[in-house]
Amino acid sequence: MTDRANRAEQAASEVRRRWRPEAGTEDADEEMPLSMRLSIADTLTLLNATCGFLAVYFTTTGVLIPHLVRHGDEGVVRNNAATAVLLMLFASVFDLFDGLVARKLRSSPMGAELDNLSDLVSFGLAPAYFVVVWGMVVGDVHEPLSALAAITVLLAVVLRLARFSCVATPHGVFQGMPSPFGALTVVSIVLLELPFVPTLLAILGVAWLMASRVEYPKPRGTLAGAMLAWILLSMTLLTAWALDAPGGELMLQTGCSLQLVLGAVIPLFAMARRVHAFRDHRREARAGAGQP
Repeated sequence: MTDRANRAEQAASEVRRRWRPEAGTEDADEEMPLSMRLSIADTLTLLNATCGFLAVYFTTTGVLIPHLVRHGDEGVVRNNAATAVLLMLFASVFDLFDGLVARKLRSSPMGAELDNLSDLVSFGLAPAYFVVVWGMVVGDVHEPLSALAAITVLLAVVLRLARFSCVATPHGVFQGMPSPFGALTVVSIVLLELPFVPTLLAILGVAWLMASRVEYPKPRGTLAGAMLAWILLSMTLLTAWALDAPGGELMLQTGCSLQLVLGAVIPLFAMARRVHAFRDHRREARAGAGQP
């Protein structure tokens, strides 16, 4: 019995020796959860993605399905459409704050990937789906063209996010219209209820701006505060429209029109700033060379 017990003990010791982690492995296992732990900024990013999914949900259940079954109160459809757009606005708020929080605190190693994936859901898929549903609601003959416009919006966001991940941009600016701003501009175009062809061309124009190299300033400092104020104002206008408040339709049309104007005017300011910077640099170079 003693020999058998000794052999059993030796076998157990051998198993423990073989399965004992190598030096540094235990530390790595303990550090891995810390390195992959979600930060506050990552949580805000995930809330962004959640809002994007819910926007698709309300667009489907509150706008598309009532249209397909030919049964739905106009006020309820309007409320659900407003809810979908409000969720995209909330997603843009979370997208604005996750960057600010990441700079102040920190984000996990997954932060950049989470941000791109969440933006694709909220500012690529959600507005593109909104455009598809709009095409189905305005008439069957327009469905193929609206689907083409939606695909263009989605691909523009995909290209823009991919370029942002692998191409260094000038300090303080984005190349191409930021995807949250582009998504809200696309939705604003739809809500304006213009004739089909101008609406389609405007949506394609926004998609081009998102994929282009036109410079837009990054929302930092005063500009971030102004953008947040504009988003909150847009939420107020949408709520007034959804509740059929007096003048709500006019307020919504005004807000959507201003969104389009801002999308066109902001890059003009950035271009003017570059022209002035180029002139100042050229003037300094001439002064340094002693030229008049």
